[in-house]
Amino acid sequence: MSESMRCRGMTDMLPEDTMRFRRVEEAFRQVCLGWGYAEVRTPTLERLHLFTAAGTLSPQMLERVYSFLDWDGWSGERVVLRPDSTIPAARLYTERLAGLPAAKLCYVQNVFRFAQGDESREDWQCGVELIGDTQPQGDVELILMACETLQALGLSAGVKLSDPGILRAILVKGGFSLPEQIRLYDRVLDGDLAALGEVQERVPGLSPSLSGLLTVEGEATEYLDNLRSALVTEVPEIARPLDELSAVSRVLTQIGVSHRIAPLLVRNFEYYTGPVFHLDVAGRKVGGGGRYDALISLVGGDTVPASGFALEIDQIAALLTAEAAPEQAAVNIVCAAANGLDLGAAFALALALRAAGRRVAVMAGASGSSRHRAVLAGRQVVVAGGEFILSGDGGKERRLTRVADVVRAVAGSASGG
Repeated sequence: MSESMRCRGMTDMLPEDTMRFRRVEEAFRQVCLGWGYAEVRTPTLERLHLFTAAGTLSPQMLERVYSFLDWDGWSGERVVLRPDSTIPAARLYTERLAGLPAAKLCYVQNVFRFAQGDESREDWQCGVELIGDTQPQGDVELILMACETLQALGLSAGVKLSDPGILRAILVKGGFSLPEQIRLYDRVLDGDLAALGEVQERVPGLSPSLSGLLTVEGEATEYLDNLRSALVTEVPEIARPLDELSAVSRVLTQIGVSHRIAPLLVRNFEYYTGPVFHLDVAGRKVGGGGRYDALISLVGGDTVPASGFALEIDQIAALLTAEAAPEQAAVNIVCAAANGLDLGAAFALALALRAAGRRVAVMAGASGSSRHRAVLAGRQVVVAGGEFILSGDGGKERRLTRVADVVRAVAGSASGG
């Protein structure tokens, strides 16, 4: 076939890919359970209005959603394939869990976003939402959980902290409208440092170069002190985001979590209301999150403190080796003839071995296909003429007639080896 029938931007997962996926998923789930989080799942389809209401999704992201009319024959409404998991989780909390003093939620699910060319349009995420806990406790907890997940997979993560409120305070001081703020922020993240020059012209009292201050990363406490001394006199509103960022940074420093400060870090800065963080492994961004205290009220709930993060499963899985955790060798049950007697005996043995907790592979033919033998190498039992023929060491065979005897023999060989 000259052209694949697979949709552009979508990915098939082969067995080895799925094994890596499950390793990430299981490590994440165990960490979440250990920190007291409960797993939820939101629908793949959501109303478009959920994401357009009060600007809960940025204009840039709205341009990438898959939307269509959900038509019932008489009328319909515009729905989307879930482009984001945090906003549906906020809806779930508002509609089902708002009475709880704090909601600790986790999930593993996919999001769909249009992308150009062959770039991925379906991405799987491990996500956490902590709704009802305040800063800095919630922010620190999430960073520790994300790092613990990666450590469980043998990966060492670099942590970067930021707060969109730093640049937001300067842009507000310069009199920029919200649409102008978003455009300027995105230009800076795209490497257009001339945008910072335009901002500095609108805030002439700033003597240090914004480009020099905001585009360089630094060590935590000293770097934040430098930002404070350089900016807070002319832009007093910048003190709050710096204080919030310092609170998180101090706790991380106290417990030995290495991190750096990057004043300009995340897009969609109108979405976040407080400290944010990125995680990278070997130069690859593998996750991130932050505080979004305004989101719950935007989807119909009360104003509730909230923060969350997402780990990108595809990015993390690509960093793992192909080996999975050691698995129990399968018992290959080979049905020599496709007659009812031997086939029934083969599956009777398979059921008994499964009840005993053993992996099995039932196959036809004198010795099974080479593909099965390669994937499920292990003990072989041939079913022929009502007998079970067990292969042994040195090519010796053992013939048994009762299923229970075969199960005991297989168990004995497993414990002995």
